Amino acid sequence: MSGEEAAAGGGVQTGVIRTKVPARLDRLPWSPWHWRIVIGLGTVWILDGLEVTIVGNIAGRLSEPGSGLAISAAQVTGLAAALYVAGACAGALFFGWLTDRYGRKKLFMLTLCVYLAATALTAVSWTAWFFFLCRFATGFGIGGEYAAINSAIDELIPSRHRGRIDIIINGTFWMGAAAGALLSVPLLNTALLAVNVGWRLAFGLGVVLGLVILLVRRHVPESPRWLFIHGREDEAEEVVAEAERIVARQSGASLEEPEQSIAIRQRRSIGFAVIARTMVKLYPGRTVLGLSLFIGQAFLYNAVTFGYATILSTFFKVPTGSTGYYFVVICAGNFLGPLLLGPLFDSVGRKPMISGTYILSGVLLLGTAALFRAGSLDAGTLTACWAVVFFFASAGASSAYLTVSEVFPMETRAMAIAFFYAVGTAVGGISGPLIFSGLVSTGKPSDTALAFTIGALLMIAAGVVELFLGVRAERRGLESIALPLTAEESQAPDPASS
Repeated sequence: MSGEEAAAGGGVQTGVIRTKVPARLDRLPWSPWHWRIVIGLGTVWILDGLEVTIVGNIAGRLSEPGSGLAISAAQVTGLAAALYVAGACAGALFFGWLTDRYGRKKLFMLTLCVYLAATALTAVSWTAWFFFLCRFATGFGIGGEYAAINSAIDELIPSRHRGRIDIIINGTFWMGAAAGALLSVPLLNTALLAVNVGWRLAFGLGVVLGLVILLVRRHVPESPRWLFIHGREDEAEEVVAEAERIVARQSGASLEEPEQSIAIRQRRSIGFAVIARTMVKLYPGRTVLGLSLFIGQAFLYNAVTFGYATILSTFFKVPTGSTGYYFVVICAGNFLGPLLLGPLFDSVGRKPMISGTYILSGVLLLGTAALFRAGSLDAGTLTACWAVVFFFASAGASSAYLTVSEVFPMETRAMAIAFFYAVGTAVGGISGPLIFSGLVSTGKPSDTALAFTIGALLMIAAGVVELFLGVRAERRGLESIALPLTAEESQAPDPASS
């Protein structure tokens, strides 16, 4: 890296080192050490799914007299949902920058604490404006989680497993969503709990689960890749050595020393100027790709997740307390997609699987919109159609996070995730709930079908972009996909890159 780039980065150079840490991490067989990472970091998406789904399902109850809040269902699924997403966008950018600067571990602990505090305060909301403020703050914490968690996972998981693990972990959002849908049934049952009590307990359960995750997460290590770039190579060596000791104890076999190494000029930080230049000038095609994938899935998911209960109540007269049962079916399709299709992203490859899941889910959604407009669906058949659509869409949406995490240099990884999440979600995630709730509230099937169609066309367009601009990153080391900005020279060829 040149002196000008160092100045732009504002960092302090601490010398050049040659390290085999990336190669040593990638050649590790799966072990309990990796399970610790998956459980400690991946379970947070269960929280996110629980949070979003509970809000969607309690929208009708919050608007009822005696709930303790003077708020309408449209405000919960529209304004409150948009504020939650806006908070997530702001949190992703703010915490994403801190994650690249101060490390993955510090930030994935801090962001979870922010989420816990905001959720606890949501449970004691007494007026609409405070509820809206808490929704923004909760999103702020969750947005930071996306940058810190995805960057840490991809830097710690071996390359041959990275695709499936990342996609399945992001898919666990829907385990939380299913739990939220089922929990909303008894919590909204006025025979068991008062109108102003059940929804508060729903948020309280999220706090309890978050505290458990916080305790587990303490044992997840810092990313060795981040450590050696930031002048802490001894700590990086110790993290990798611990993983190797665990593997040796488990298998009883010795690990071969890898041949690949990389020379790195250590830096304390990378400035925004270098990050922007990397995305716009060095990797413009990958930048367009990331935006396309995120905008498509963000519009579809944020619109439907926040508003599906309202559709069931408006068009099919499903009681507010029973919408959770239908949503569980959708959640099952969303989780089974990444679980069953995830391994194919490492074997068949990124481009065919990402483009295929995006385009196929879009086509299926167009069919669903046509049937809905024609009045050919009831609550059950609409739910079945959505479950099939989301079986493919969920794997595609998870691959968006995987894509932006692995196709940009290590120094910008968290900020890249944050940028694409924030921009894509701001375009699709804020506008989606607002447009969707507006169209659904008219009570006209044609208007709701239009919302479906918009989401479908955006997914198809993103799939086409992947066909032309997608990166064949399967089973390749991160450093061979995008050389670190601080690299002094190219590493030895990656055998998996051919």
